[in-house]
Amino acid sequence: MTATEPCAAALASLAALLADETRAGCLLALLDGRAWTAGELARHVRVAPSTLSGHLNRLVAGGLLTTERQGRHRYVRLADARAAQLVEDLAAHLPQDVVVQVPHTLREVRTQSALARGRTCYDHLAGRLGIAVTDALTVRGLLRQDGGFALTDAGLAWFADTGITVDRSTRRPPARACLDWTERRPHLGGGAGAALCRYALETGWCVRLGPGRAVRVTSAGKRALADLLGIDGRTLA
Repeated sequence: MTATEPCAAALASLAALLADETRAGCLLALLDGRAWTAGELARHVRVAPSTLSGHLNRLVAGGLLTTERQGRHRYVRLADARAAQLVEDLAAHLPQDVVVQVPHTLREVRTQSALARGRTCYDHLAGRLGIAVTDALTVRGLLRQDGGFALTDAGLAWFADTGITVDRSTRRPPARACLDWTERRPHLGGGAGAALCRYALETGWCVRLGPGRAVRVTSAGKRALADLLGIDGRTLA
């Protein structure tokens, strides 16, 4: 037995968790960062609740989901940012015509347009909004992209001065590149990306459009992003 075999077996086991359309559908839905009930997920992936239960148990046992009960409801969510990163990174490698399918109804057109304009990627901003923020931080010397994403000293100061608290007490990196599946370019993830997204929603710079992942930049948000980062609000429309 070689020293790499245990690692290979564990990797194969993890891959097997994702090698099922129902489980993959659950993971993609949970990228919105919310906790879903088992019933909501069952309806979303179009399987019976009894069928979904076995899939959820496997995902929880595999460390990709965490679960909690409130009354008679069972809630599940992605286990952590690492689980979300795994799913998002894999989705970014899918062919563009699979990820962005041709809409057939006006509702699908509006949904797809809203997601491309701005959305959450688990706990940070994505779409054209996420790319615009990432580019603005980079142009101003607040974020480096050479050799991976990293906040500069000026960037750390900017977050602090703006009142956006980046939690540096965890093992999560302050900044990491996350490949955007609509723009096909990296946007800001990591602790700083999560802090910025949370701040934008708490202050009303952005608002969620319904229960999904789409977000819209408000008038106040456009003014703030223009003042702080020089982002032209017309690029976010």
